[in-house]
Amino acid sequence: MGSFHNGVSADSLEGVKWRKSRHSGPQGNCVELAALPGGDVALRNSRDPQGPALIYSRAEINAFLDGAKDGEFDLLDM
Repeated sequence: MGSFHNGVSADSLEGVKWRKSRHSGPQGNCVELAALPGGDVALRNSRDPQGPALIYSRAEINAFLDGAKDGEFDLLDM
């Protein structure tokens, strides 16, 4: 699959298995993740599965998940 850049078409990531949280709502209000060959992780909006996918390193995803678990994003201004 070669080198990836942020904003790639999710359709171009053939053969990956997209996963979403069991906490996702029925309105499709969630993001989906897919492991990529080489260890990177793709992220896309579940409401637009053919739309853009953002590519992150495993370390970036782990840092985000650790921050979410620690409540670092609980007070974001919405």
